[in-house]
Amino acid sequence: MSTITLPGLIDVHVHLRDPGQTEKEDFGTGSRAAIAGGFTTICDMPNNADPITSIARLRDKMTRAAASSYSDIGFHYGSLGDNLDTFTEAARSSIGLKLFLNKTTGNYTLDATKLKEIYAAWPHDSVVLLHTEEDTIDIAIASLEGLNRPVHVCHMPSRAILEKIIDAKRAGLPVTCGVTPHHFFLSEEDEQRLGVYADMRPRLKTPADREYLWEHLDDIDIFESDHAPHTHADKAAGAHGVPGLETTLPLLLTAMKDGRLTLDDIIEKCYTAPARIFDIPTDDTTSIEVDMTPWTLSEDMLQTKCGWSPWLGTEFAGRVKKVNLHGTVVYDNYAFTSAHGSGEVISRGHAV
Repeated sequence: MSTITLPGLIDVHVHLRDPGQTEKEDFGTGSRAAIAGGFTTICDMPNNADPITSIARLRDKMTRAAASSYSDIGFHYGSLGDNLDTFTEAARSSIGLKLFLNKTTGNYTLDATKLKEIYAAWPHDSVVLLHTEEDTIDIAIASLEGLNRPVHVCHMPSRAILEKIIDAKRAGLPVTCGVTPHHFFLSEEDEQRLGVYADMRPRLKTPADREYLWEHLDDIDIFESDHAPHTHADKAAGAHGVPGLETTLPLLLTAMKDGRLTLDDIIEKCYTAPARIFDIPTDDTTSIEVDMTPWTLSEDMLQTKCGWSPWLGTEFAGRVKKVNLHGTVVYDNYAFTSAHGSGEVISRGHAV
């Protein structure tokens, strides 16, 4: 049996549903899933039942998380273009600004003609994150003309989008991108097998799209889970999204064992690049230990409240055994050491 030690990983893209839909997930269960998956810092998206588009809602969310989070946690702010006067204050307390250019959970979709105005208004030392698919990627990139502002394309699923991001990077635009495990390890061929549990946004793409992502690993800046838990009933009713905090690292470690990527790739795209791109605070006293003994995922192992995963029954190459958060062991021998969370609420560059 071998053990490897990694820095505490960072996931800039999770949906913990708290407040408003805590039957799916809450800050306690979601951050426990993060720790069990090796992610000591997570960044939560703003498409709550009541979207996080005001300072009051942002502060309320931060207060709730501070009382119960096991991991460090930061928050992305949201906009439909009608709250630009709050941007300066919001940017001080958040990690980035998330905009949805396509319909997804919450139906919180921006009129793309407002994009350039929002780009210009959000402070340029903070990232704008985009949910943008094949039909909106052109305007997402074109709206950057004349603006030196960082933009991150989330959960990039396809060759069509990646090719345009590669072109934008070559043109000198400050664009970065992330890929999820479900777009790396699944394709539309898995939809029949998984049924409603393969319903996500962006949708699963072709095996050729998936392989194009692998072939252009160097053009992908970060890995992000897009952890999006729903109850079984919600999935049966058509809810989009899959949980991923507890399976992202095991999937990547399995790919490493199979020779598809390296340990340096995992550290770069799950720690170094997220910290650099989003100015997320890190410290040398936070680390994780991974047992590289093969294991198989079962429902009773999951911390996420939704209680399911598209990878149930999968054998993985490694599993997080121990987590040290800011010098304190919070998870040891696959179990939490305390019934209370001790994570910090963070913003860009520092704890709040």
